[in-house]
Amino acid sequence: QVYLVESGGGLVQAGGSLRLSCAASGRTFVNYSKGWFRQAAGKEREFVAAITANGDSTYYGNSVKGRFTISRDNTKDTVDLQMNTLKPEDTAVYYCAADPDARAGNWLRGIVGYDYWGQGTQVTVSS
Repeated sequence: QVYLVESGGGLVQAGGSLRLSCAASGRTFVNYSKGWFRQAAGKEREFVAAITANGDSTYYGNSVKGRFTISRDNTKDTVDLQMNTLKPEDTAVYYCAADPDARAGNWLRGIVGYDYWGQGTQVTVSS
């Protein structure tokens, strides 16, 4: 069963913006840290951004820092990723994930520990 559902992906020109959203379905994740990862064709899954359970700390991958913003709404049990100034190299399938241990810090940059994953949404940035 899929408990996290991503939406908002699509095709956009370089320099444009997209907003991804990830909603809980069938269970609650309000007490979990959450993250966004991406995987381009032929490459390993890469950390994009993460946010702690109460939203007081955020973390970003070096390649997206200053362009992407992660946020969460615990009243709706959602986590969003605002992506600005998109580049062709941002093209990938984007996944949201939830960490039941509600970790903080650099632990959130790794895939290990995220027990719940969505099915992903495709983002394609044309040059």
